[in-house]
Amino acid sequence: MADVTGETLQDAIRDVVDPQARLITDDFQAYKGIGSEYNGGHETVCHSTKEYVRGDIHTNTVESSFALVKRGIVGIYHNVSREYLHRYLWQFDFIWNNRELNDGERTVLAVQSAEGKRLVYKQR
Repeated sequence: MADVTGETLQDAIRDVVDPQARLITDDFQAYKGIGSEYNGGHETVCHSTKEYVRGDIHTNTVESSFALVKRGIVGIYHNVSREYLHRYLWQFDFIWNNRELNDGERTVLAVQSAEGKRLVYKQR
């Protein structure tokens, strides 16, 4: 994403979020108005007024997941290319979705999921 405007951010959301979803965001102005496109609506927490949770409305899960990505990129890879960013994100997605497992169990699961698949790397 070249810039973060309401238009580019909302376009990115439309590309990946199911229209049946319920959106939950903070009060960043770029999100304003997008909720009408989703059957689940759009709920916000107002971080600017120190509201971080209201019932089941919060952004803690996505913030925690994003923190894992940031720590991994800064602490492990130091730099990632835009070309392969999706691969790094897949890795962190796998780690996040299996966070209840220890490292050994996650490794076994990753190896098992590769069974019967040919893993190739094609350099461009």
